[in-house]
Amino acid sequence: MSHLEIWVALAGMAVVTIVTRALFLMAGERVTVPDRIQRALRYAPAAALAAIILPDLMTWHGHFTIAPGNYKLVAGAVALVFYLLTRRMVGMIAAGMAVYTALRLLG
Repeated sequence: MSHLEIWVALAGMAVVTIVTRALFLMAGERVTVPDRIQRALRYAPAAALAAIILPDLMTWHGHFTIAPGNYKLVAGAVALVFYLLTRRMVGMIAAGMAVYTALRLLG
């Protein structure tokens, strides 16, 4: 990609971000969102986070792989299970990092 294409992509992403957030602020209380959509939006941050993190977890040494040899993916799965069982965010981070570190050191 050229420098111009990169700057155009950045500007486009900035415009999309600003417009999507500003519409809710500009509308204020005149627009009400149905309860069904409000419940769905409650999970939107988790979905966005998963969209950012999953591609990194599924690559190992520059290649897409879903295998036990992918330490990042294994540690991410352990962290997810820990969070689902305990609902403790700091513990999830600690568990995931402990498993990842142990696999890297022992593997």
